[in-house]
Amino acid sequence: MPRTWRPVVASATKCCAAEDAVVAAGAGAGADGVGGLARCRAASRSEFSRRLASFRRLSSMANSPASGVAEEGKDADGGEESGPGVGGAVGGPLQLHSFRFSELRAVTHDFSGSYMLGEGGFGAVYKGFVDAGMRPGLHAQPVAVKQLDIAGLQGHREWLAEVIFLGQFRHPHLVKLLGYCCEDEERLLVYEFMPRGSLENHLFKRTLPWGTRLKIAIGAAKGLAFLHGASTPVIYRDFKASNILLDSEYTAKLSDFGLAKMGPEGSETHVTTRVMGTHGYAAPEYVMTGHLNIKSDVYSYGVVLLELLTGRRAMEHVRGKSAHAEQVVKIVDWTRPYLASSRRLRCIMDPRLGGHYSVKGARAVAHLAVQCTSPQPRDRPRMAAVVEALERLQGFKDMAVTVGLWPNNAPVAGRNAISAKIRADVKGAAGAASRRRSASAKLP
Repeated sequence: MPRTWRPVVASATKCCAAEDAVVAAGAGAGADGVGGLARCRAASRSEFSRRLASFRRLSSMANSPASGVAEEGKDADGGEESGPGVGGAVGGPLQLHSFRFSELRAVTHDFSGSYMLGEGGFGAVYKGFVDAGMRPGLHAQPVAVKQLDIAGLQGHREWLAEVIFLGQFRHPHLVKLLGYCCEDEERLLVYEFMPRGSLENHLFKRTLPWGTRLKIAIGAAKGLAFLHGASTPVIYRDFKASNILLDSEYTAKLSDFGLAKMGPEGSETHVTTRVMGTHGYAAPEYVMTGHLNIKSDVYSYGVVLLELLTGRRAMEHVRGKSAHAEQVVKIVDWTRPYLASSRRLRCIMDPRLGGHYSVKGARAVAHLAVQCTSPQPRDRPRMAAVVEALERLQGFKDMAVTVGLWPNNAPVAGRNAISAKIRADVKGAAGAASRRRSASAKLP
């Protein structure tokens, strides 16, 4: 029987149960490794302080440049160094700084609201600045400090997953985790600061040029390809526009690894886990069965491609003339009839582009989006192939506005068009019912 959808929930009452461990990290790391932490049993709010001894062992290791929880050249599962070799990738020992809570309070000005960058399921994120002398090897730089809200939607399990995954991996398209804080009941993470925020803020609230959208799509694809290319693949599980952060040059980096999970090994085709993630981005087979593999991430990536093309969100609430006509429209279902031809595709292209997009490039991106969001996982491409396909699209100059495919009165299938279609469907259904009643009244 299909499983019902379960939102991201607090994990404080079930920290890292063996039957649903976030990672199988450090299986051979010994008593002092993170493997012991990954296998910890239920950690309720009152039990956070009792785990301090284990985390102090992690803290004592993290500040040593030569320290690690895995053997040199091995990943957390004892395999060879992770990653498919997409420029600058590093997988191996955990090398993080351990910060005191008082230090992070100071750099964020006592977690001042004026320094808050945003807030999500994990908790609030603040901007701070660390001095060069705070830790050996740490450069003076702005940082983003994420503080766990114990009463929020995520908990210790997600915090630990980020420490393990981002502690192992270094890649140009993964956000860099600098360190963490584990003091009493406080759980914080310290990242490099990403000055342009998330893709979500730019795509849905500002005008983002076509070339920049393509650059972001390629960068995000490289990040996923790196995770999927590990000796034991890592499934990101929560790929969406708000988790793609941008640096000053609009280089895309994946963030928020709280839901990441090790993928299937050997002959296994999937792992079975709780259904978690975000509506509209999660693959349909994962929502229905809980079966998870790297192709689940590919589906989510295809949804983001559609968002980049249309400038619309994965799911939108559309209101008709009457209250009962309101419904949720998924971008995958709405765009599918328009993706086959260039002339139909222009109807759903983001009007804020004003026709300044490559016709060939948009058509190729649309084709990739169709493949990535295929209902059958086996029909979706691997992320390495997606990277190759997207890189070939850079430099196209056939702008729609200059080749006659974006006239001033170009049709746009926007929110009003969706509402009109829904109203027409409702009106047609009401008319059919009225005709049936009239016909019944005339019967003897």
